[in-house]
Amino acid sequence: MCSSGMADEALFEFLHMEIVSHVYKEQQSGKGEMDNKDRAVCVSVLEGMGFRVGQGLIERLTRDSPSFKDELDIMKFICKDFWTKVFRRQIDNLRTNHQGTYVLQDNKFALLTQLSSGKQYLEQAPKYLAFSCGMVRGALSNIGLDSVVTAEVSVMPSCKFQVVVQKL
Repeated sequence: MCSSGMADEALFEFLHMEIVSHVYKEQQSGKGEMDNKDRAVCVSVLEGMGFRVGQGLIERLTRDSPSFKDELDIMKFICKDFWTKVFRRQIDNLRTNHQGTYVLQDNKFALLTQLSSGKQYLEQAPKYLAFSCGMVRGALSNIGLDSVVTAEVSVMPSCKFQVVVQKL
């Protein structure tokens, strides 16, 4: 990997951490402790930002692509091309129940590798996943798939993104 690629990666990770920090500080300003409602607002704001980024990215990535055969074809594109463009590596594992639910496993998720793997950081993980969930949802939305995207971390920095495609 060339050094500018590593610099881009570091800048993206740093920018992401700063965005998360800013959103949480804005929500907390003037208050003492944040409650669950405040945290939910923050997650929602970050998810919305990610959604718009995902929409824009997928437009550029699919401009010269042939149309997709089916839902699974779209998910494979997200795991390979989209993920590589954003995180410089492919998803490690894709699973599906063939009924609209997909689990994307990233064993070294870039936006979590900066956090320590201690248990105390596990509870911090969700706020660093909201933007990425939004990005995937935005990308899928622009390809014509309405979805709900959630993420869970059991061991840092490994992350599972669950995508549930909404059938109309």
